[in-house]
Amino acid sequence: MRYFEMKEFACKCCGQLPPSAEQNLQALVDHVLDPARERLGMPITVNSGYRCPAHNKAVGGVKNSQHLKGEAADITCADNKRLAEIIEQLGNFDQLIVCPTFLHVSYKRQGVNRESITGARPH
Repeated sequence: MRYFEMKEFACKCCGQLPPSAEQNLQALVDHVLDPARERLGMPITVNSGYRCPAHNKAVGGVKNSQHLKGEAADITCADNKRLAEIIEQLGNFDQLIVCPTFLHVSYKRQGVNRESITGARPH
């Protein structure tokens, strides 16, 4: 973990971060976020990482949200369009959802990472 601290990914409502979620988030950072941050050359803010079930429900997250497992993060920076382009170019992610004000990105330690992109395409 070069550009992030694990505490940035803890649940925003209760501060929880179960060990299994921490392992998944470490993989997300190692495989997606740190390489993207390196290429981007500017800070990335973590809006949401792990979510406990109560917080996930409160924010309208889907029942099988990857946030519940620590496989996803909602992130933002000064140039979300460029960040989305970089994540797409680097590959090795499960989902990239381009939202108007943030990006949702996920990575699976086990199983196939689909490199699925939804929302406004970055190019």
